[in-house]
Amino acid sequence: MREARQHPAQGLQRQDIKITDIQVTPLSYTHDGEYLWRCGGLYVWKADAALVQVFTDQGVVGIAEGSPYRGPDRLKQYTDRYIRPLLLGANIFDVDLLTNNQGHNSVAEGAWAGVNNALWDAIGKAVDQPVYKLLSDEVSPSNQVRIYASGGVCHAWYDKGEEELIEEALRYKAAGYDTFKFRNGTSWKHSGMTMEQYIVVLERLREAVGPEFKLVLEKFPWPYEQILKELCPVLEALRFYWFEEPVEHTGPVALEQHLAINEAMPSVMVSGGESWWNRYQVGPFVAAGAMNIIQTDANLSGITEGWQIGRTIHEHGQMYCPHNWVGGLTTIANIHLVAGVPCGHMCELNQTYNPLKWEIFKDPYPIENGVLTIPDRPGYGVELIDDLEERFPFVAGSYCKPNPIFEGQDVPLWWS
Repeated sequence: MREARQHPAQGLQRQDIKITDIQVTPLSYTHDGEYLWRCGGLYVWKADAALVQVFTDQGVVGIAEGSPYRGPDRLKQYTDRYIRPLLLGANIFDVDLLTNNQGHNSVAEGAWAGVNNALWDAIGKAVDQPVYKLLSDEVSPSNQVRIYASGGVCHAWYDKGEEELIEEALRYKAAGYDTFKFRNGTSWKHSGMTMEQYIVVLERLREAVGPEFKLVLEKFPWPYEQILKELCPVLEALRFYWFEEPVEHTGPVALEQHLAINEAMPSVMVSGGESWWNRYQVGPFVAAGAMNIIQTDANLSGITEGWQIGRTIHEHGQMYCPHNWVGGLTTIANIHLVAGVPCGHMCELNQTYNPLKWEIFKDPYPIENGVLTIPDRPGYGVELIDDLEERFPFVAGSYCKPNPIFEGQDVPLWWS
């Protein structure tokens, strides 16, 4: 074990490497078909990325991104106006001081996280070590990270939704994954779906995949009392692996409701926190045992604060399993966090089609039987393709639009 640290860069052999430029490059993949994926009342028609590159006077270049859901063009504007002028000439080894958790609004969070993540890639390259090894307290941490298949967004209850959901789960099982997370279909209100009908679908899904395959259910705006009295007993009986964000995580009763739901399912874990960005938001929920799995994402927290979050989770005996729904530039940071903190459990991987996930890299991470192997290369261990901007030119505007089937109907856009 390494000596205890107060921050992840503590103890690194410092070098004189200064920042000469920071560039954010917005990227997009636009889909020719009807939609990339759909959920609730929405069609998602494009995927975005916000490539961050930190250039230095020693030729080392760090790459990563902040949350593209904050708007790649807005991230670029914020970084150009505020972050770049502040950090020019700074030493990359001051990463924890300069860029940790500086955001005070949604765009700032994503912009600062992207720069923090890119600086860690630069540091890893400078010291010739993978980032996860720099983060870990172990002398020889594992480079094997379990991946779970995250999907279940496209099945429509108005169009053979049950069949599509079960077929999707079986595809992932056949591909070697042992865990599948799914959402709640399109669309409950339009289709007249009820909890009674949904419970039957869950029972048939469990029967199809078998008793050992791990099933994870994500949030839906059911009433709290219905979740507690009707859904929790079913998830417990069907041996679900975890229940994600069962109720709203803000508000005066959020912690108590999460705790009650967790206590109602002794063998099913409760997860949450994908929109959080610091250890102080996480602390009360893991300390109380209200959440067993924390899902903060490096594209909002950054590597530095993600490391601190990992310490907080580990202190209270819970697990870290980051939200990771977008592309490869986010995945590389989240994977190294999972491998680099003592409570790292597994990492989400979006199964909807998105070439910004792996096709932006010359040599992407290999995944086999639900296990990703981090290459023994410096930094994040990836190199960008040469024609990235030409292949994925940025297209401004929202990534989603209303599902045309619901035109003229009062159908909520999300989780309906």
